[in-house]
Amino acid sequence: MEGIDLVLRHFPEITEEQQARFAALGALYAEWNGRVNLISRKDLDHLYERHVLHSLGIAKVHAFKPGTRTVDVGTGGGFPLVPLAILFPDSTFHGIDGIGKKIMAVQGVIDELGLTNCTAGQERSEDHKQRYDLIVSRAVTTLTEFLRMTKHLVPKGKGKLLYLKGGDLAEELRPVRQKLRVYELSAFFPEEFFATKKVVEVDL
Repeated sequence: MEGIDLVLRHFPEITEEQQARFAALGALYAEWNGRVNLISRKDLDHLYERHVLHSLGIAKVHAFKPGTRTVDVGTGGGFPLVPLAILFPDSTFHGIDGIGKKIMAVQGVIDELGLTNCTAGQERSEDHKQRYDLIVSRAVTTLTEFLRMTKHLVPKGKGKLLYLKGGDLAEELRPVRQKLRVYELSAFFPEEFFATKKVVEVDL
């Protein structure tokens, strides 16, 4: 199962407008990927499983309240930024990445979808000055290094990180001093791709 049917299988409550936006992602990413290398060509054939649904795994473990301000650090091709912005229209999302071509393409996707709650900008996390309620990301680096790079983006004691990672994380998580929880995405998605995929939630 691929495409919008895969999203509907796991998120049957989405509106018709959300369905239309999710359905449009396949053609949009095929078009932009021809100009800018956002994701591998092999992965493009599995866009909805490996990128869209993977991004939405965060929504299975965290409820985004209306008005929540979220930054996606190292957004790359716009994941988890764009799928989360579609799913939570009452929250605001901003994606940052150091690669200008990718940000141009992501902003193009955002504009073509007509998403008014989502923006993207070329910037390193260390240089970004805005503050948010949540940080999201997909395996940019080790968790300890990522926390060092991004801790200034949320008020101390009031924010969270939701980090998509895969594999055995025991060694990587051992030095982390903050309170954290690890959620297995296989508990929500039976597809084989998610067998070792996780969301790590860290209190900041």
